[in-house]
Amino acid sequence: MPIVAITREMGSLGKDVARALGAELGVPVVYHEVIDHLADRMRVRKSHVIRLLDGSAGLLERLTADKTSLSIFTADEIIGIAAQGGGAVIRGWGATHLLREVPHAVCVRVCAPFEMRKRRMMERLGSDDDAQVAEEIRSNDEAHSAIMRRHFDLQWTDSEHYDLVLNTKRVSVEECVGEVLALVRAPQFAETERSRAKLGDLALAAAVRAALRRAPETRASEVAVSSEEGRVTLSGAGNTDEMLAFVEVASAVPGVRDVAYRTHPGEELRPRFH
Repeated sequence: MPIVAITREMGSLGKDVARALGAELGVPVVYHEVIDHLADRMRVRKSHVIRLLDGSAGLLERLTADKTSLSIFTADEIIGIAAQGGGAVIRGWGATHLLREVPHAVCVRVCAPFEMRKRRMMERLGSDDDAQVAEEIRSNDEAHSAIMRRHFDLQWTDSEHYDLVLNTKRVSVEECVGEVLALVRAPQFAETERSRAKLGDLALAAAVRAALRRAPETRASEVAVSSEEGRVTLSGAGNTDEMLAFVEVASAVPGVRDVAYRTHPGEELRPRFH
């Protein structure tokens, strides 16, 4: 089933493109549902998560936010949704970059010139305060850029990160949908056993990272996680006893067939079967 990941700028009509794509493909459009799940997993209010994401969080909220957990749990949610197999249009949440390695995922950016976005937002909000709307758009853009730099170390507006970039200055929502559908139906984006396996590997690695973050004995440590056909590899600094705690937590994650670890770069992998 098709997976389309969309990122968009405020006022670019990206929401409309996502909604129309979902209707055309007969798959859900995912956005708000993730907020509820993240708030539950991080044990914070839904409004707190929203303010962190749109850049409106106050100083105390930013200082007390567990940004690492937000990143790890977001990845687990988004990749997990894609791996369910029913298809989806996923809007925002870094999905375009979390799913970039999945061969059957189409990654799209929807944009428009600043002045056009400002006019659209003023009409949508029924506002004639040019300066206030412009500041709201700039704040939203800056928050998005900061999140993408922190989580993915990239400039999200660079076109090289996407399969398709759509500028709605002269391209209508309907035309945008048609362009995306053409890629979804193209042979190079067909879902195959290989592409499903790649998505499964990413989902399992994300689930293990989330489990390690939740477990009291491993949440304060950092470890790299990769997965291939159910075999999880852990690597990072620390002694063998510490790594054994990682192995125990990782082994309990559904879908993990076995775990191997290395405590130092270049060290031979030590298998831990269960």
